[in-house]
Amino acid sequence: MSNLFELAATVGQRLKDRGLMLATAESCTGGGVAQAITEIAGSSDWFECGFVTYSNESKIALLKVPEIVLARHGAVSQDTAVAMCKGALANSRATVALSTTGIAGPGGGVPGKPVGMVCFGWALGEQVQVEEKIFSGDRHSVREQSIEHALQGLLELLAKNA
Repeated sequence: MSNLFELAATVGQRLKDRGLMLATAESCTGGGVAQAITEIAGSSDWFECGFVTYSNESKIALLKVPEIVLARHGAVSQDTAVAMCKGALANSRATVALSTTGIAGPGGGVPGKPVGMVCFGWALGEQVQVEEKIFSGDRHSVREQSIEHALQGLLELLAKNA
């Protein structure tokens, strides 16, 4: 957990240095990214809010994810990760967002979307990046790896747009 703490602290410092505010939109990580972030003292300087939208209905209601995106691509898709990021930005004062949506297991996998598949989104203004990863291990391990990857991806986005 100390690596996660250090990663979250680095994210926070980079956001604070640039005067940016972060919002998270999480599904499979269940608020784990927001928890890691709020472990850092002073995170209110750079963390706006976190949306935990586990059901499709909450993704639609809170993040305004278009129903057609969910119907065509499913909740676990890069398209949904993009829509979640955009929704987090549109429904908060944040200038940066990240999203996680996936299948942590042990069940829920289907052909083409196995257990351990997680889609990530990172948004800075109008720019949105997405990535899909497949992690191994049990539910806890998939979620922990996802939280770490989400924060690492945010650092990479900030470095590219320094």
